[in-house]
Amino acid sequence: MPVNYHDLFKVEPNAHVRLSKIDPDFKGKHENKKAAEGEMDTDVQKLHKLQYQLYAEHTHSLLICLQGIDAAGKDGTISHVFGALNPQGARVHGFGVPSKEEADHDFLWRAHIPAPKKGEIVIFNRSHYESVLVGRVHKLVPEKVVRERYELINCFEENLHAAGVRILKFYLHISEDEQLDRFKDRLDDPSRHWKISEADYTERSFWPDYMAAYEETLSRTSTEHAPWFIIPANYKLFRNLAVAKIVVELLEGLKMSLPPTTVDIAEIRRKYHI
Repeated sequence: MPVNYHDLFKVEPNAHVRLSKIDPDFKGKHENKKAAEGEMDTDVQKLHKLQYQLYAEHTHSLLICLQGIDAAGKDGTISHVFGALNPQGARVHGFGVPSKEEADHDFLWRAHIPAPKKGEIVIFNRSHYESVLVGRVHKLVPEKVVRERYELINCFEENLHAAGVRILKFYLHISEDEQLDRFKDRLDDPSRHWKISEADYTERSFWPDYMAAYEETLSRTSTEHAPWFIIPANYKLFRNLAVAKIVVELLEGLKMSLPPTTVDIAEIRRKYHI
C-alpha cells in the first residue's frame, strides 16, 4: 500500500515538535534508486498536468514555502521538483536580508507582494519565517516581538487561504554532519565555489539556537489551512519525492476542471474547413 507522505510528515496543529526525534536519514521503502527515480518522473509529469489545470481554471493558487538550515536543499528541491513547471504560471521568490524599502514596512509586507495570484504557483525560497528564525537567533528583534509575530503570521496565512491561496510549508530536515559534508562538496567543486560564504561556517555555531527556533516556529504556525511538513532531507532523492507527492496530492484534491468552451467548436470547424 502506498505511503501517505502528507500524513506521515505533517505537523499537526499545536503539536510539540522535537526535531531530534525525527530521523533526517529516513527514506522509507526507496532503497532502489532506479525505482525511486521512475516514481519521481511520474509525479513530476502529474505536477506539470495539474499546473496546467490550475492555470486554466483560474480559481485557486498555490504558495509553497521552503525553509531549512544552510545547505538543506532548497535550491535542489526547486530544480528537481518544480523545474518542469511552465514559467507562465510559476515563480520563485527568494528572501534574503531585507532591503531598506522592505525594512521600512511591516515585516510581512515583503511576503504579501510576491504572493501568488489566481492560477499561479509561487515558491518562496526561504520566506516570511526568516523574521522569527534569523531574527530570533541573532536577536535582531526583541523576544516579545518574535512571539507576537507567530500569531500575525497565522493571520496573514489565514487571509491568503480565504482568498483562494492554498499553502504548503516544507522544513527540509538535515543533520549537522550532512550539512558539513555538503559544504565540503561545494569546496571540492569549482563550479559551486560561488555558493560558499564564510557565514556558512560561522552560522554552524548557532545550530542549537536554530533548532530551537525551528521547533517553536513549526509548533506554533502549523495550521489546517497552512500546514508544515518536516521532510527528512539527508537523502536528496527521497526529499524531492516526498515534496512532489505532497504537492500533487493537494492539487489533485482541488478537483479542478478546465473552463467551459466559449465558442461553437462545430461552427469554427465548418467556417474554417477544419
